[in-house]
Amino acid sequence: MYPCCVGHEIVGHAVRVGSAAREGIKVGDRVGVGPQGYTCRRADCECCSAGMENYCPRRVGTYGDRYPDGSISYGGFADHCRHNSYSVFSIPEKLASEDAAVMLCAGSTVYEPLKEHGAGPGTRVGIVGLGGLGHLGVLFAKAMGCQRVVAISRSMKKAEDALKLGADEYVATAEQDDWAERHASTLDLIVCTVSGTGMPLQAYLGLLRPKGRFCQVGIPEEPLPSLDAMALVLNGTSVSFSDSASPENIRKMLSLAAEKGIKAWTQVRPMKEANEAVADMEKGQARFRYVLENPTDDGQK
Repeated sequence: MYPCCVGHEIVGHAVRVGSAAREGIKVGDRVGVGPQGYTCRRADCECCSAGMENYCPRRVGTYGDRYPDGSISYGGFADHCRHNSYSVFSIPEKLASEDAAVMLCAGSTVYEPLKEHGAGPGTRVGIVGLGGLGHLGVLFAKAMGCQRVVAISRSMKKAEDALKLGADEYVATAEQDDWAERHASTLDLIVCTVSGTGMPLQAYLGLLRPKGRFCQVGIPEEPLPSLDAMALVLNGTSVSFSDSASPENIRKMLSLAAEKGIKAWTQVRPMKEANEAVADMEKGQARFRYVLENPTDDGQK
């Protein structure tokens, strides 16, 4: 769909509120929108009626998609954008806009499996990948009170960052020859934010304790590596996939972030540098999320 205005981690102030909008939103409120621009909310929708609107088969993306009436959804790289009120979230006062914005997609994508798979006191969690999603995974796992949080990446270059984020341990799979044996059967849950044909998926699964869970949230552009099913059977391992969070879990995530003072690692840049920011991101220079800012005439951001 071209031309297309992208951007699906949006925070700003409500300037107009429709007469049919849900309660709780008024002009002037600081609000946010994630990747879900619309869901049907029909009583006969298996997903919407069960609080799983993020899996609604009629959902519309925040940008590059079409609403049921045929109009096009446009994202947040703009002065203004219009969205369905049920996809709009109030931002807690204690959360900075740049922190809340990156939580609406990246944050909710890692929060969802942590929440749904019982991460909390007594659980040992591994986060594969320490980038835009993974660093938030470490922050939320620690905020949820997990007994142990292990950050897993390829090289040692992000080890210091991982420990500053709160990880209890760091594993470099390409530089520590014995990592798989040393950490075998030590984790209850792994959230994987990376993908690729070369990732050591079978070895990751070997890090799980009996009945452990592995959840893939990084979207693969190529087929995932093949697996030895017998090893999974003998350990009772569960492998699943997850999308960004349900509206209810997004609200819980924002509340937790405000309560615990979670601050994403962001670099704020003016909206006019959008092209440069994308190029720098592809070079791996972001630590860990670029946020594009568009000040208004009255000074609000």
